[in-house]
Amino acid sequence: MSLLLPTNLQQYPSSSSFPSSTPLLSPPPSTAFVPRRRCLRLVTSCVSTVQSSVANGSSPAPAPAAVVVERDQIRLGLPSKGRMAADAIDLLKDCQLFVKQVNPRQYVAQIPQLPNTEVWFQRPKDIVRKLLSGDLDLGIVGLDTLSEYGQENEDLIIVHEALNFGDCHLSIAIPNYGIFENINSLKELAQMPQWSEERPLRLATGFTYLGPKFMKENGIKHVVFSTADGALEAAPAMGIADAILDLVSSGTTLKENNLKEIEGGVVLESQAALVASRRALTERKGALNTVHEILERLEAHLKADGQFTVVANMRGNSAQEVAERVLSQPSLSGLQGPTISPVYSTQNGKVSVDYYAIVICVPKKALYDSVKQLRAVGGSGVLVSPLTYIFDEDTPRWGQLLRKLGL
Repeated sequence: MSLLLPTNLQQYPSSSSFPSSTPLLSPPPSTAFVPRRRCLRLVTSCVSTVQSSVANGSSPAPAPAAVVVERDQIRLGLPSKGRMAADAIDLLKDCQLFVKQVNPRQYVAQIPQLPNTEVWFQRPKDIVRKLLSGDLDLGIVGLDTLSEYGQENEDLIIVHEALNFGDCHLSIAIPNYGIFENINSLKELAQMPQWSEERPLRLATGFTYLGPKFMKENGIKHVVFSTADGALEAAPAMGIADAILDLVSSGTTLKENNLKEIEGGVVLESQAALVASRRALTERKGALNTVHEILERLEAHLKADGQFTVVANMRGNSAQEVAERVLSQPSLSGLQGPTISPVYSTQNGKVSVDYYAIVICVPKKALYDSVKQLRAVGGSGVLVSPLTYIFDEDTPRWGQLLRKLGL
Protein backbone atom coordinates (compact mmCIF):
# COMPACT_ATOMS: atom_id res chain seq x y z
CA MET A 1 0.00 0.00 0.00
CA SER A 2 1.04 3.59 -0.51
CA LEU A 3 -0.36 6.92 0.53
CA LEU A 4 -1.13 9.22 -2.37
CA LEU A 5 -1.09 12.97 -2.41
CA PRO A 6 -4.24 15.03 -1.93
CA THR A 7 -6.47 14.80 -4.95
CA ASN A 8 -5.89 18.39 -5.94
CA LEU A 9 -2.14 17.73 -6.20
CA GLN A 10 -1.83 14.08 -7.29
CA GLN A 11 -2.57 12.86 -10.80
CA TYR A 12 -4.48 9.59 -10.70
CA PRO A 13 -4.46 7.13 -13.61
CA SER A 14 -6.73 8.62 -16.23
CA SER A 15 -9.76 6.85 -17.61
CA SER A 16 -7.90 6.37 -20.88
CA SER A 17 -5.83 3.66 -19.22
CA PHE A 18 -8.84 1.36 -19.28
CA PRO A 19 -10.89 -0.08 -22.15
CA SER A 20 -13.65 2.31 -23.05
CA SER A 21 -16.09 -0.58 -23.34
CA THR A 22 -15.82 -1.42 -19.61
CA PRO A 23 -16.12 1.80 -17.64
CA LEU A 24 -15.44 1.45 -13.92
CA LEU A 25 -18.24 3.69 -12.77
CA SER A 26 -21.37 5.28 -14.09
CA PRO A 27 -21.45 8.24 -14.42
CA PRO A 28 -17.92 8.20 -15.91
CA PRO A 29 -15.12 9.95 -14.02
CA SER A 30 -14.27 13.50 -14.86
CA THR A 31 -10.99 14.43 -16.48
CA ALA A 32 -8.21 14.42 -13.89
CA PHE A 33 -6.43 17.66 -13.13
CA VAL A 34 -2.77 17.56 -14.11
CA PRO A 35 -0.65 19.74 -11.80
CA ARG A 36 2.45 21.58 -12.93
CA ARG A 37 5.59 19.53 -12.60
CA ARG A 38 7.21 21.96 -10.19
CA CYS A 39 4.29 21.87 -7.74
CA LEU A 40 4.19 18.10 -7.80
CA ARG A 41 7.91 17.82 -7.15
CA LEU A 42 7.73 20.10 -4.12
CA VAL A 43 4.82 18.32 -2.52
CA THR A 44 6.28 14.88 -3.21
CA SER A 45 9.37 15.77 -1.27
CA CYS A 46 7.21 16.76 1.69
CA VAL A 47 5.31 13.48 1.87
CA SER A 48 7.92 10.98 0.74
CA THR A 49 8.51 9.85 4.32
CA VAL A 50 4.83 9.11 4.83
CA GLN A 51 4.61 7.26 1.51
CA SER A 52 7.59 5.11 2.38
CA SER A 53 6.33 4.17 5.84
CA VAL A 54 2.90 3.14 4.60
CA ALA A 55 4.28 1.28 1.59
CA ASN A 56 6.56 -0.75 3.84
CA GLY A 57 3.67 -1.57 6.17
CA SER A 58 5.20 0.28 9.11
CA SER A 59 3.62 2.94 11.28
CA PRO A 60 4.71 6.57 11.16
CA ALA A 61 7.33 7.59 13.69
CA PRO A 62 5.84 7.80 17.20
CA ALA A 63 5.18 11.17 18.76
CA PRO A 64 7.72 12.38 21.30
CA ALA A 65 7.05 11.44 24.90
CA ALA A 66 5.05 13.84 27.02
CA VAL A 67 6.98 16.21 29.22
CA VAL A 68 5.35 17.13 32.53
CA VAL A 69 5.97 20.86 32.79
CA GLU A 70 5.82 22.40 36.25
CA ARG A 71 2.54 24.28 36.80
CA ASP A 72 -0.12 24.41 39.50
CA GLN A 73 -3.20 24.03 37.28
CA ILE A 74 -4.58 20.82 35.82
CA ARG A 75 -5.50 21.41 32.16
CA LEU A 76 -8.64 19.88 30.63
CA GLY A 77 -9.03 20.11 26.86
CA LEU A 78 -12.54 20.45 25.37
CA PRO A 79 -13.58 20.68 21.70
CA SER A 80 -13.65 24.33 20.69
CA LYS A 81 -16.75 24.32 18.47
CA GLY A 82 -19.52 22.26 16.96
CA ARG A 83 -21.89 19.71 18.40
CA MET A 84 -19.15 17.91 20.32
CA ALA A 85 -18.26 21.15 22.11
CA ALA A 86 -21.85 21.87 23.14
CA ASP A 87 -22.47 18.29 24.26
CA ALA A 88 -19.26 18.20 26.33
CA ILE A 89 -20.20 21.39 28.17
CA ASP A 90 -23.76 20.13 28.70
CA LEU A 91 -22.51 16.85 30.14
CA LEU A 92 -20.22 18.63 32.58
CA LYS A 93 -23.11 20.90 33.56
CA ASP A 94 -25.32 17.87 34.23
CA CYS A 95 -22.55 16.64 36.54
CA GLN A 96 -22.61 19.99 38.39
CA LEU A 97 -19.34 21.05 36.80
CA PHE A 98 -20.05 24.46 35.27
CA VAL A 99 -17.63 25.76 32.64
CA LYS A 100 -17.30 29.52 33.17
CA GLN A 101 -16.03 31.33 30.08
CA VAL A 102 -15.70 35.10 30.56
CA ASN A 103 -15.55 35.78 26.83
CA PRO A 104 -16.79 33.30 24.18
CA ARG A 105 -13.75 34.19 22.05
CA GLN A 106 -11.30 33.21 24.77
CA TYR A 107 -9.75 29.76 24.61
CA VAL A 108 -9.43 29.34 28.37
CA ALA A 109 -12.15 28.93 31.01
CA GLN A 110 -12.61 27.83 34.61
CA ILE A 111 -14.69 25.27 36.49
CA PRO A 112 -15.41 26.77 39.94
CA GLN A 113 -16.16 23.32 41.38
CA LEU A 114 -12.60 22.28 40.42
CA PRO A 115 -10.53 25.31 41.48
CA ASN A 116 -7.23 23.71 40.44
CA THR A 117 -8.43 23.02 36.89
CA GLU A 118 -8.28 25.10 33.72
CA VAL A 119 -10.36 24.39 30.62
CA TRP A 120 -8.69 24.90 27.25
CA PHE A 121 -10.79 24.90 24.07
CA GLN A 122 -8.97 23.21 21.22
CA ARG A 123 -9.63 21.35 17.99
CA PRO A 124 -10.14 17.65 18.81
CA LYS A 125 -6.97 16.54 17.02
CA ASP A 126 -5.01 19.22 18.86
CA ILE A 127 -6.34 17.92 22.19
CA VAL A 128 -4.75 14.56 21.42
CA ARG A 129 -1.50 16.14 20.25
CA LYS A 130 -1.26 18.35 23.35
CA LEU A 131 -1.95 15.41 25.63
CA LEU A 132 1.05 13.75 24.03
CA SER A 133 3.22 16.87 24.28
CA GLY A 134 2.31 17.46 27.94
CA ASP A 135 0.49 20.77 27.33
CA LEU A 136 -2.82 19.18 28.43
CA ASP A 137 -3.46 16.64 31.18
CA LEU A 138 -7.05 15.58 30.40
CA GLY A 139 -9.33 15.85 27.39
CA ILE A 140 -12.71 14.93 25.97
CA VAL A 141 -12.49 13.70 22.37
CA GLY A 142 -14.04 11.10 20.10
CA LEU A 143 -12.48 7.65 20.06
CA ASP A 144 -11.97 8.06 16.30
CA THR A 145 -9.83 11.17 16.82
CA LEU A 146 -7.95 9.52 19.66
CA SER A 147 -7.16 6.46 17.54
CA GLU A 148 -6.17 8.45 14.42
CA TYR A 149 -3.88 10.99 16.09
CA GLY A 150 -2.87 9.05 19.21
CA GLN A 151 -1.83 6.02 17.15
CA GLU A 152 -1.89 3.70 20.17
CA ASN A 153 0.64 5.79 22.10
CA GLU A 154 1.07 4.24 25.55
CA ASP A 155 0.96 7.61 27.28
CA LEU A 156 -2.69 8.07 26.30
CA ILE A 157 -5.04 6.37 28.73
CA ILE A 158 -8.82 6.15 28.37
CA VAL A 159 -10.49 7.07 31.67
CA HIS A 160 -14.12 6.74 30.48
CA GLU A 161 -14.86 5.34 27.04
CA ALA A 162 -18.60 5.98 26.78
CA LEU A 163 -19.82 9.52 27.52
CA ASN A 164 -23.07 8.95 25.57
CA PHE A 165 -22.63 11.58 22.88
CA GLY A 166 -20.80 11.90 19.59
CA ASP A 167 -21.91 8.41 18.49
CA CYS A 168 -20.70 7.45 15.01
CA HIS A 169 -18.60 4.85 13.25
CA LEU A 170 -15.75 4.96 10.77
CA SER A 171 -16.77 2.98 7.72
CA ILE A 172 -15.94 2.22 4.09
CA ALA A 173 -18.63 3.27 1.61
CA ILE A 174 -18.82 2.41 -2.09
CA PRO A 175 -21.13 3.51 -4.93
CA ASN A 176 -24.49 1.81 -5.49
CA TYR A 177 -23.91 1.74 -9.23
CA GLY A 178 -21.46 0.61 -11.89
CA ILE A 179 -19.06 -2.20 -11.04
CA PHE A 180 -20.00 -1.92 -7.34
CA GLU A 181 -23.72 -2.53 -7.80
CA ASN A 182 -23.56 -6.14 -6.60
CA ILE A 183 -20.68 -5.69 -4.15
CA ASN A 184 -21.89 -5.86 -0.54
CA SER A 185 -18.93 -6.93 1.61
CA LEU A 186 -15.29 -6.07 2.21
CA LYS A 187 -14.29 -9.53 1.02
CA GLU A 188 -16.13 -9.06 -2.28
CA LEU A 189 -14.57 -5.61 -2.68
CA ALA A 190 -11.07 -7.01 -2.15
CA GLN A 191 -11.62 -9.85 -4.63
CA MET A 192 -12.78 -7.66 -7.50
CA PRO A 193 -10.57 -8.38 -10.55
CA GLN A 194 -10.23 -4.68 -11.42
CA TRP A 195 -7.63 -4.03 -8.68
CA SER A 196 -3.96 -4.63 -9.37
CA GLU A 197 -0.61 -3.09 -8.55
CA GLU A 198 -0.90 -0.95 -11.66
CA ARG A 199 -4.52 0.00 -11.00
CA PRO A 200 -5.25 -0.17 -7.25
CA LEU A 201 -8.47 0.61 -5.41
CA ARG A 202 -8.52 4.37 -4.75
CA LEU A 203 -9.82 5.27 -1.29
CA ALA A 204 -10.44 8.88 -0.25
CA THR A 205 -10.25 9.57 3.49
CA GLY A 206 -9.08 11.92 6.17
CA PHE A 207 -7.95 8.94 8.30
CA THR A 208 -4.50 8.26 6.88
CA TYR A 209 -3.39 6.18 9.88
CA LEU A 210 -6.47 4.07 10.57
CA GLY A 211 -7.22 3.48 6.88
CA PRO A 212 -3.93 1.81 5.85
CA LYS A 213 -3.80 -0.02 9.20
CA PHE A 214 -7.27 -1.51 8.64
CA MET A 215 -6.51 -2.57 5.09
CA LYS A 216 -3.24 -4.20 6.12
CA GLU A 217 -4.93 -6.08 8.96
CA ASN A 218 -7.52 -7.38 6.51
CA GLY A 219 -4.93 -8.46 3.95
CA ILE A 220 -6.02 -6.02 1.23
CA LYS A 221 -2.93 -5.06 -0.76
CA HIS A 222 -3.89 -3.15 -3.89
CA VAL A 223 -5.11 0.08 -2.25
CA VAL A 224 -3.96 3.67 -2.43
CA PHE A 225 -5.22 6.52 -0.28
CA SER A 226 -5.89 10.14 -1.10
CA THR A 227 -6.24 12.63 1.72
CA ALA A 228 -9.30 14.86 1.97
CA ASP A 229 -10.95 16.89 4.71
CA GLY A 230 -14.57 17.21 3.61
CA ALA A 231 -17.27 16.40 1.06
CA LEU A 232 -15.84 12.92 0.60
CA GLU A 233 -19.21 11.64 -0.59
CA ALA A 234 -18.70 13.44 -3.90
CA ALA A 235 -15.34 11.81 -4.67
CA PRO A 236 -16.61 8.61 -6.36
CA ALA A 237 -19.12 10.45 -8.57
CA MET A 238 -16.39 12.91 -9.60
CA GLY A 239 -14.13 10.03 -10.58
CA ILE A 240 -11.31 10.99 -8.22
CA ALA A 241 -11.80 7.96 -5.95
CA ASP A 242 -13.46 4.54 -6.12
CA ALA A 243 -14.61 4.48 -2.49
CA ILE A 244 -14.40 6.52 0.68
CA LEU A 245 -13.57 5.93 4.34
CA ASP A 246 -15.41 8.39 6.55
CA LEU A 247 -17.42 8.84 9.74
CA VAL A 248 -21.07 7.81 9.54
CA SER A 249 -23.82 8.76 11.96
CA SER A 250 -27.27 8.15 10.48
CA GLY A 251 -26.13 7.17 6.99
CA THR A 252 -28.48 9.70 5.37
CA THR A 253 -25.69 11.60 3.60
CA LEU A 254 -24.37 8.38 2.08
CA LYS A 255 -27.80 7.43 0.73
CA GLU A 256 -28.38 10.88 -0.70
CA ASN A 257 -25.09 10.57 -2.61
CA ASN A 258 -25.86 7.06 -3.89
CA LEU A 259 -23.31 5.36 -1.64
CA LYS A 260 -23.62 2.31 0.60
CA GLU A 261 -21.77 0.74 3.50
CA ILE A 262 -20.56 -2.84 3.18
CA GLU A 263 -20.38 -5.81 5.50
CA GLY A 264 -17.07 -5.95 7.33
CA GLY A 265 -16.25 -2.37 6.33
CA VAL A 266 -16.60 -0.74 9.77
CA VAL A 267 -13.15 0.27 10.98
CA LEU A 268 -14.12 1.72 14.36
CA GLU A 269 -17.13 2.42 16.58
CA SER A 270 -16.78 5.83 18.17
CA GLN A 271 -18.26 8.15 20.77
CA ALA A 272 -16.91 10.80 23.12
CA ALA A 273 -14.41 9.66 25.75
CA LEU A 274 -12.50 11.13 28.68
CA VAL A 275 -8.79 10.70 28.02
CA ALA A 276 -5.73 11.49 30.14
CA SER A 277 -1.97 11.59 29.94
CA ARG A 278 -0.52 8.67 31.89
CA ARG A 279 2.49 10.72 32.89
CA ALA A 280 0.33 13.61 34.10
CA LEU A 281 -1.75 11.27 36.28
CA THR A 282 1.31 9.74 37.89
CA GLU A 283 3.58 12.78 38.10
CA ARG A 284 1.49 15.94 38.26
CA LYS A 285 0.35 16.92 41.75
CA GLY A 286 -3.43 16.87 42.10
CA ALA A 287 -4.14 15.35 38.68
CA LEU A 288 -5.23 11.96 39.97
CA ASN A 289 -7.54 13.50 42.60
CA THR A 290 -9.12 15.73 39.95
CA VAL A 291 -9.73 12.76 37.67
CA HIS A 292 -11.28 10.85 40.57
CA GLU A 293 -13.81 13.60 41.25
CA ILE A 294 -14.68 14.07 37.56
CA LEU A 295 -15.03 10.32 37.10
CA GLU A 296 -17.29 9.88 40.13
CA ARG A 297 -19.61 12.61 38.89
CA LEU A 298 -19.64 11.22 35.35
CA GLU A 299 -20.32 7.63 36.41
CA ALA A 300 -23.11 8.63 38.80
CA HIS A 301 -24.85 10.81 36.23
CA LEU A 302 -24.46 8.47 33.25
CA LYS A 303 -25.74 5.48 35.25
CA ALA A 304 -28.84 7.48 36.22
CA ASP A 305 -29.44 8.73 32.67
CA GLY A 306 -32.77 7.35 31.41
CA GLN A 307 -33.75 5.91 34.82
CA PHE A 308 -36.87 6.89 36.80
CA THR A 309 -37.95 6.50 40.41
CA VAL A 310 -41.54 5.29 40.80
CA VAL A 311 -43.23 5.64 44.21
CA ALA A 312 -46.71 4.31 45.06
CA ASN A 313 -48.84 3.41 48.08
CA MET A 314 -50.37 -0.05 48.39
CA ARG A 315 -52.64 -1.74 50.94
CA GLY A 316 -51.37 -4.98 52.43
CA ASN A 317 -51.12 -7.12 55.50
CA SER A 318 -47.33 -7.16 55.51
CA ALA A 319 -44.32 -5.91 53.56
CA GLN A 320 -43.67 -9.48 52.46
CA GLU A 321 -47.15 -9.86 50.97
CA VAL A 322 -46.86 -6.51 49.12
CA ALA A 323 -43.44 -7.48 47.77
CA GLU A 324 -44.80 -10.76 46.40
CA ARG A 325 -47.61 -8.94 44.59
CA VAL A 326 -45.22 -6.40 43.09
CA LEU A 327 -42.67 -8.99 41.97
CA SER A 328 -45.36 -11.11 40.31
CA GLN A 329 -45.55 -8.53 37.52
CA PRO A 330 -43.05 -8.94 34.64
CA SER A 331 -42.25 -5.22 34.28
CA LEU A 332 -41.65 -4.87 38.03
CA SER A 333 -39.46 -7.91 38.64
CA GLY A 334 -35.76 -7.90 38.05
CA LEU A 335 -35.45 -4.11 38.45
CA GLN A 336 -33.81 -2.15 41.25
CA GLY A 337 -36.16 -2.56 44.19
CA PRO A 338 -38.80 -2.73 45.31
CA THR A 339 -38.05 -0.94 48.54
CA ILE A 340 -41.11 -1.32 50.77
CA SER A 341 -41.71 0.79 53.87
CA PRO A 342 -44.71 0.97 56.22
CA VAL A 343 -46.87 4.09 56.07
CA TYR A 344 -48.02 4.87 59.62
CA SER A 345 -51.31 6.48 60.56
CA THR A 346 -53.27 7.09 63.76
CA GLN A 347 -56.72 5.56 64.26
CA ASN A 348 -58.64 5.80 67.53
CA GLY A 349 -55.53 7.04 69.25
CA LYS A 350 -53.47 4.08 68.08
CA VAL A 351 -50.67 3.96 65.55
CA SER A 352 -51.37 1.46 62.80
CA VAL A 353 -50.16 0.45 59.34
CA ASP A 354 -52.72 0.30 56.56
CA TYR A 355 -50.50 1.15 53.59
CA TYR A 356 -47.01 0.41 52.41
CA ALA A 357 -44.90 2.73 50.26
CA ILE A 358 -43.24 1.04 47.29
CA VAL A 359 -40.17 2.52 45.60
CA ILE A 360 -38.77 1.03 42.40
CA CYS A 361 -36.25 2.20 39.81
CA VAL A 362 -37.16 1.57 36.16
CA PRO A 363 -35.64 2.49 32.77
CA LYS A 364 -37.52 4.93 30.56
CA LYS A 365 -38.52 2.30 28.01
CA ALA A 366 -40.30 0.27 30.72
CA LEU A 367 -41.81 3.22 32.59
CA TYR A 368 -45.41 3.16 31.32
CA ASP A 369 -45.76 -0.62 31.53
CA SER A 370 -44.36 -0.54 35.07
CA VAL A 371 -46.87 2.10 36.18
CA LYS A 372 -49.78 0.13 34.65
CA GLN A 373 -48.75 -3.09 36.35
CA LEU A 374 -48.13 -1.34 39.66
CA ARG A 375 -51.66 0.06 39.57
CA ALA A 376 -53.04 -3.35 38.56
CA VAL A 377 -51.83 -4.90 41.83
CA GLY A 378 -53.27 -2.12 43.99
CA GLY A 379 -50.82 0.75 43.72
CA SER A 380 -52.23 4.27 44.09
CA GLY A 381 -50.92 7.84 44.22
CA VAL A 382 -48.10 6.91 41.83
CA LEU A 383 -45.29 9.45 41.68
CA VAL A 384 -42.64 9.43 38.94
CA SER A 385 -39.41 11.45 38.92
CA PRO A 386 -36.23 11.22 36.81
CA LEU A 387 -33.04 10.16 38.52
CA THR A 388 -30.08 12.53 38.38
CA TYR A 389 -27.36 10.47 40.02
CA ILE A 390 -26.79 6.89 41.13
CA PHE A 391 -23.69 6.70 43.33
CA ASP A 392 -22.39 3.17 43.81
CA GLU A 393 -20.34 2.08 46.76
CA ASP A 394 -17.33 2.14 44.45
CA THR A 395 -16.76 3.78 41.08
CA PRO A 396 -15.96 0.82 38.78
CA ARG A 397 -13.84 2.75 36.30
CA TRP A 398 -11.76 4.25 39.10
CA GLY A 399 -10.49 0.80 40.05
CA GLN A 400 -9.83 0.05 36.38
CA LEU A 401 -7.84 3.27 36.04
CA LEU A 402 -5.67 2.52 39.06
CA ARG A 403 -4.89 -0.92 37.66
CA LYS A 404 -3.94 0.59 34.28
CA LEU A 405 -1.58 2.97 36.12
CA GLY A 406 -0.13 0.16 38.22
CA LEU A 407 -1.25 1.87 41.45
